[in-house]
Amino acid sequence: QVQLVESGGGLVQAGGSLRLSCAASGSTFRSYAMGWFRQARGKEREFVAAITWIGGATTYADSVESRFTISRDNAKNTVYLQMNSLKPEDTAVYYCAASTLRAGVDPTDFPSWGQGTQVTVSS
Repeated sequence: QVQLVESGGGLVQAGGSLRLSCAASGSTFRSYAMGWFRQARGKEREFVAAITWIGGATTYADSVESRFTISRDNAKNTVYLQMNSLKPEDTAVYYCAASTLRAGVDPTDFPSWGQGTQVTVSS
């Protein structure tokens, strides 16, 4: 079982940038597909981005395509989410997730989760 800890959230003005990090421990990181999800207050958890463990292929939600970039550093057991051109509607708790199966887009595809980090974008 892998343990995940997110960091890098905070308050930023619209148009600004943040980089989230997710540090993994307890298992072989490079064997996991990794994903980022977010959950705004009163809404369901939604897919943001995912990256495979072989080849580093990436998938993005339409709402963040061209603004967000997911990447991974297997030597550091860390996955990142670079968020640019942030909008108020990006405000949410962002969660890192891991899967040994595939880099899916549904929360049920990922059995391991971090505790989340708050991102707030002011207008």
